Formats: sequence, C-alpha cells, structure tokens
Amino acid sequence: MATKTIILPILLTLFSILLPLANSIDFNYPAVFNFGDSNSDTGELTAGLGFSLAPPNGENYFKPPTGRFCDGRLILDFLMDEMDLPFLNAYLDSIGAPNFRKGCNFAAAGSTIRPATPTSVSPFSFGVQVSQFLRFKARVLELLAKGKKLSKYLPAKNYFEEGLYMFDIGQNDLAGAFYSKSLDQILASIPSILVEFETGIQKLYDQGARNFWIHNTGPLGCLPQNVAKFGTDPSQLDELGCVSPHNQAAKLFNLQLHALCKKLQGQYSDANVTYVDIFTIKYNLIANYSRYGFEQPIMACCGYGGPPLNYDSRVSCGQTKIFNGTSVTAEGCSDSTEYVSWDGIHYTEAANQYVSSQILTGKYSDPPFSDEMPFLLKLKF
Repeated sequence: MATKTIILPILLTLFSILLPLANSIDFNYPAVFNFGDSNSDTGELTAGLGFSLAPPNGENYFKPPTGRFCDGRLILDFLMDEMDLPFLNAYLDSIGAPNFRKGCNFAAAGSTIRPATPTSVSPFSFGVQVSQFLRFKARVLELLAKGKKLSKYLPAKNYFEEGLYMFDIGQNDLAGAFYSKSLDQILASIPSILVEFETGIQKLYDQGARNFWIHNTGPLGCLPQNVAKFGTDPSQLDELGCVSPHNQAAKLFNLQLHALCKKLQGQYSDANVTYVDIFTIKYNLIANYSRYGFEQPIMACCGYGGPPLNYDSRVSCGQTKIFNGTSVTAEGCSDSTEYVSWDGIHYTEAANQYVSSQILTGKYSDPPFSDEMPFLLKLKF
C-alpha cells in the first residue's frame, strides 16, 4: 500500500523541523488511563459480556481476535507505541496475567456518555467507566500499601497524577439516537450529553488527574452502517456519499465539546487539556482517500452484500447466518489496506495508522502539541 511511502516523507520533514525542540522538552507519561467506546476498546466488552469476536478480526497484527473491532491495531495502540508504552490491557480482562503497570483501558464497545438503558449494547457507560477507574485506583493503592510484591504489575501512586487520561466517546450517543429521534431532538440533547461528560472529567480531576487528551467524534455519516440505514434518500447524502444529518450532529457535538475543553483549560489552571479534531482528519481521509493509498473510502472490507457498501446489519464481520435457508458469511476482503472501513462501523488498521500519523503532527489539536511532544519524532510507523 502507498500509505507508508506517503506518510514517511511528511514525518521526516517534521523530524527535521522539530528536532531542536525535542532536546529542550521533558515529556514522559508513566501511564495512560483510557475511556471510550469501540474506537479504543482493547477487549473490555468481550470480557465484560463474555463473548468472542470471530476471525478475521485481528488478522493483520494480532492474528487471533483480541477483542478489538478491527483487523489489527487501533488509534490508541499506535499512540501507545509512539509513547514507548505497551498496549493497554482492558480493565475487565483478567485472563493471561494482565499487567496494569503502565495504565489501564476502561473503554468498551457500544458505550455512551449518557447512562446505559436496557437496550444499550454496552452497560459500561462513561459514568460506569469512571467508577471503575475510581475502584481500580483505590484497589491499587490498597495493594501497594501491603508491600512491593505486586508493584511490577500495578501503577505507582504518582502515576495517577502524572499519567495521561485519554477519551474517545460520544459517537454512540449520537448514532444510536437517530433510530428514534429527529435531528432537531438530537441536536437539542447535546448540551446534556456534555454535562454528563464534564461530570466524569471533574471526578477524575478531583482524584488528581491533570493530563487530559480528548478526541472529538468522527464523521458518523460516512460509516457504511449509517449510509445503509439512513442514506437511501439521495437528498440526504453529501458530495462524498455520507449522510448529512449524521455529520451535522457530529459537527455540533464537536463544536460544543471544543467549547467545553476551552472552558476546562481555563478552569483547571494546573492541568493540561488537549482537544483533538478527529473529525477533520477522518473526513479528509475519506475525501482524499486515493491520495493516501486507499481504494475504497466507504465500502466495508469485512461484510456481506457486495458493492457499493458490502454491509448488512443482520450479519457482523466473521459471522455466519442463515438467510432464507441459505448460509451466508460476512467475510474479509483480500487486502484490508485498500479500505478505510473494516466492518461498516470501525476503521481498518491502515486507516487507524493514517489517523494516528495526522494526530502526531499536532496541528489538529488545541492547543497544538507538536512543540510539547517529542515522542512524535520517533517515527515508528
């Protein structure tokens, strides 16, 4: 795929420009604590609800499925690697001697900022994830106080103050609402969603968190799942074939999330609050996919139904179902590096790699962090 050959010169240019800055910056997060949905779930939902993802999930990096809704690594994985930190273990994944020394991942696929309902995909809403963190921290400190036996598996006490708190959540609050609410109702609900988010951030701040890294939500209207369900009327589609109302909701959510981050930047004078514009990065990828080495900007790699979307909500990636007496399987494509969408809802590893490379330029963040984060100069991918 051409992506690597295009990205490398860009990053090498950044290296030459920013190298002098790296020598004067002391940047080192000892641990990362992550909160979110399937965009950064490393096995939480599968462990919590007791099910397994089927191949070909995970095939391009981990080989067997790991609970990631992807053919390989997530954006979170690439960012952890760039910070010289190991991939995060899911909080609820207790099998395989998990190590939480360098952080913990509370993100669970299907999670929302608002409290879960009986019909929610995930019971692990943002408030629950924050509560899980509070218990995690209390339990860690309790165990550390008993001696050093478990210290190599657990974060040191100061890691909770010095660590990075990452957030990528809100997509499901918006996307799920379109099945039962009008666009106006969804737009009107955004302030209350963000009040819930701010409440969780405040709880973490009160517990000593001082480094906040907040992703906005991506272009929901460009996901094959939403195009298949809500894009049957051509008047609802934009010039890229994305569902306009969904992207309109995402843009307003992001505008208000950005305003909240600006408020927190002023309110928490002793903290670092970084807002990352994921929407612009992903929409640019879909708009200019061929420039970055991709061939399919919207059609799913792993799915059923064939072009133009290769997505059928009745059968998920890797599953086999019986339709009208016939067995059908949602299979993976021959080369996922040509696709932006993995399964109609989530991005491929190749797309996640591109998004990560753009995040690391620093220009999509407020405040820009290229002069504060020399780890972006390591050029690992």
